[in-house]
Amino acid sequence: MKHALILLVSATSLLAADVISMGSRRELFVDDHLIGSLTGRAEQRLHQPQPQDVALTHDAPWEGSGTGYHSVFRDGGKYRMYYKAWQLTVTPGKVNTGEHPLFTCYAESDDGIHWRKPELGLFEYKGSKANNIVLAPGKMGAAKPDPGHIAVFKDDNPAAKPESRYKAIVRSDSPKGLLAFHSPDGLRWSPMQETPVITDGAFDSQNLAFWDASAGLYRAYWRYFTGGVTDEKNWKPAGDRAIRTATSKDFLHWENPRDLAYVDSPSEQLYTNQVKPYARAPHLLLGFPTRYVERGWSESLRALPERQHREWRSKASDRYGMAVTEGLFMASRDGVNFKRWNEAFLPPGIERPGTWNYGHQYIAWHLVETKSALEGAPDELSLYATESYWTGKSSVLRRHTLRQDGFVSIHAPMSGGELITQPLTFTGKTLTMNFASSVAGGVRVEIQDANGAALPGFSLADCEEQFGDSLQRSVVWKNGGDVSPLAGRPVKLRFVLKDADLYSIKFEPGKP
Repeated sequence: MKHALILLVSATSLLAADVISMGSRRELFVDDHLIGSLTGRAEQRLHQPQPQDVALTHDAPWEGSGTGYHSVFRDGGKYRMYYKAWQLTVTPGKVNTGEHPLFTCYAESDDGIHWRKPELGLFEYKGSKANNIVLAPGKMGAAKPDPGHIAVFKDDNPAAKPESRYKAIVRSDSPKGLLAFHSPDGLRWSPMQETPVITDGAFDSQNLAFWDASAGLYRAYWRYFTGGVTDEKNWKPAGDRAIRTATSKDFLHWENPRDLAYVDSPSEQLYTNQVKPYARAPHLLLGFPTRYVERGWSESLRALPERQHREWRSKASDRYGMAVTEGLFMASRDGVNFKRWNEAFLPPGIERPGTWNYGHQYIAWHLVETKSALEGAPDELSLYATESYWTGKSSVLRRHTLRQDGFVSIHAPMSGGELITQPLTFTGKTLTMNFASSVAGGVRVEIQDANGAALPGFSLADCEEQFGDSLQRSVVWKNGGDVSPLAGRPVKLRFVLKDADLYSIKFEPGKP
C-alpha cells in the first residue's frame, strides 16, 4: 500500500511537470512549445514581411555604400535609429575603405515611417558640425571605440541610473573586445569603463546587449568563430561564423558564456543575430540573423543584377563577388536554445539594382509597431533592411511590414487541419485569437481535459465558427465565452482550421 501511494504521488508530480503554465501570457507558434499534435493538413508556416518604401537613403558625405548595422527602437513618442556610416568604393579589382572614418550616426522619426537626420553639432566632419554623427573615432581615455560596430538600446532596468538610461555595446580594436557605453540622452556617449567587458570572440559584426526584464538580467550576443581566427588582419575564420551569448547583472561583468544551439537546423554561416525580447510577448526572444552563402561562380550568379560590379569586387576578394545574404528568423525561451527556421524570412526578392549582393537584407535590430497604410486597420510591425550595399556612393534602408505576431502561423487549407496543444493551465476569462481566414474558411475551438475529452459546454459542436481577420477575436461557445471556471485546471485546446491561419492566442482577464 505504501509503495502504491509513492507511485501515485510520483505519477501526479510527473503529470504536473508536463503541464505548461501559460497564465495570461500571449503565446505565438514560433516554436513547438505549445504544440501537442498537428493533424490533417495543419502545419506551422513561416511568413515573410512585405517591402514598403525606402525609410532612409544614406547619401550624406559622411555616410556611404557601407552604411548599415542599424538599431531601431521606440522611445515614448519618438522612434530612434543608430547606425554605422561608412563608404566603400569599388573599382576594377579594388575595394577602397579609406575615404572617411567609420562613424555612428543618429536618425529619428515621429511615426517610424518617415525619418530625418537632425543636425546635432556634436562632431566635426570636414570643417563642419552640421551632421548627425554621435560617435567618431578617437581615444576616450584608454578606450578606443570602433564607431562602425555599435548596438544601442534604451535600458528599461528600473535600477539603471539617469546617466546610463541609454546603453550600447561598441567594438574595440585595441584592446580587442566589446566596450560598454552609456548616455543620459542617447546623443552624448562615454565608456562605462575604459577596458572591454567581453574579450573572447571575433566581434566583426553587430554585437549587442540588452536588458531582459522577464529574466531580470542583461544578455549579450556577439560574433564568435568556432575554430578561432586563422588570419587576424582579414578576419578569416577557421570554423563557422557563429553566435555566442552571456549574461550580466550590471552590464560590466559577464558570465555563463555559451554558444547558441539550434533545433533541427544545419550549421550555417551567420553574420548578425538581432536578438531581443518581443514586446507583445517579452518571454520570447526573437532573432533575425543574416545568412551568408558563397554560391560560387556560375551562369546563375552572373545573371544576377550588376554583374560587372560583382566581378570587380570578386577580383579584390573572390567572396565579395560570390557571396549573397538574406534574413532569417529564430526564437528562444531561454536565450541559448533557438528554433531557427531554415527557410528565408527576408529573401532578396525580385531582382533589381542594389539586390542579391553581399550585405543585402541585413535586418536592423529590432522591429517596432507603426501605423498601417490601410485606414482603420490596426498597427503593424515594421522592420528595416539594407539594400545597395557596396554598390555605389550610398546605401538605402527599406522598411518592411508584417502583421503583429505574424511571424509563424498554424495554417490549414480548405481541406482542413487540427492543432491540439500540450496540457496547459491559464488565468483569465476570455480566450482570444490573432487569426485570419477566407470568407469560406474559419476556426473552431474545443477545450478538453488533460486526457483529451471535450469538456461540457466547450466541445467543438458548441463552438461557433470564427471567421474574419483580427488581431484579437474572442472565442465563443453556445453558452458564451467565459472560460474562467476552467482557470487553473490542466486543459488542452483543440483548434480546427480550414483555409485559415492562427498566429497567437491569449487568455484575457475580461471581454476585450
